[in-house]
Amino acid sequence: MANSTTNNKNKAGAKPDVATLLGVVVAVSGIIGGLILEKGKIADITQPTAAFIVLGGTFGAVLVSMPMSVVMGAVKRLQNVLFEKSQGAEVLINEIIDYAAKARKNGLVSLEQDADVIPDRFMRKAITLAVDGTDILEIRKMLELEIELVEQRADAEAKVFESAGGFAPTIGIIGAVMGLIQVMKDLGNLEAVGHGIAVAFVATIYGVGLANIFLLPFATKIKCRAQHELQMKELIVEGVVGIVEGLNPKLIRSKLEAYVEASQGKAQTAKGGAMKTSAKPVEA
Repeated sequence: MANSTTNNKNKAGAKPDVATLLGVVVAVSGIIGGLILEKGKIADITQPTAAFIVLGGTFGAVLVSMPMSVVMGAVKRLQNVLFEKSQGAEVLINEIIDYAAKARKNGLVSLEQDADVIPDRFMRKAITLAVDGTDILEIRKMLELEIELVEQRADAEAKVFESAGGFAPTIGIIGAVMGLIQVMKDLGNLEAVGHGIAVAFVATIYGVGLANIFLLPFATKIKCRAQHELQMKELIVEGVVGIVEGLNPKLIRSKLEAYVEASQGKAQTAKGGAMKTSAKPVEA
C-alpha cells in the first residue's frame, strides 16, 4: 500500500501556481489599461535605460546586503512562487497511515525497503530513523532541529526579495534624477524638456512597480509556501512518532487530522494579525 501511495505522489509532481500567474497578469494589465484609458501609449513607459538602471542597481544592492549563497538560494526558491506541489495534508496522512498499518502488522523493520524509495527526503529520514530503532525523543529532537533550519533558511531567502523590494523604488528615484540632469542640459527647447521629464519618471514607475508587483509579493508567497512545508514536516514527525509508539492507525489518523485542523486555525490567526500590522506598499 505504501508503494502505491508513493507512486501516486511521484506522478502528482508540481503544477504552475495559477494565483501567482493570474495576479501578475491582472496587476500589469490594470496598470497598462489605465495608461491606455488616459490616452497614453505603451511606448511611453518602454525605456530600456530606465529598466537597466533599476534592475542593475537593485540587484547590485541586494548582493551588497546579502551573502551570495542566500541570494542564489532565493533565486532557486522562485520555483516555490511559480509552482505549487499538488500534495496536500490528506495525501500525506494517507501515506503515513499506510506505513503505520504495515508496521503494526509486520513490525517496523518491514518499512526498511519502503524507506529506500520514499521520494520525500524528510519522510525518508524519519522512517529510516524509526526502522533503525532510534529513541522517540531523539527522533523528535533530530527532526525538529531540521525543521527549524528549514524555517530559518526560507526566512532568509524571503528577506532577499523583501530587501530588493525596498531598494527598487529608491533606485528608481535615482534613475529619475539622472534623467532630469540630462534634461536640464537643454532647457532652451521646451518641447524636448517636457518629453525628457516624462521619460525620466519612467524609472520611478519601474522601481515602484517592480517592488509592489513582483518582489514584495514574491517574498510573501515564499513565506506562505514555507509555512505549509513546515506544517507538512511537523505532520510527518507526529505520524512517525505514532508509528514508533505502535499506535493504532485509526488513532494516528485522528491525531494527525486534529493536528492539521489546529495548525490551520493558528495559521489563519497569524495571517489575520500580520494583515493588521503589515507595512504599507512601498511608495516613491
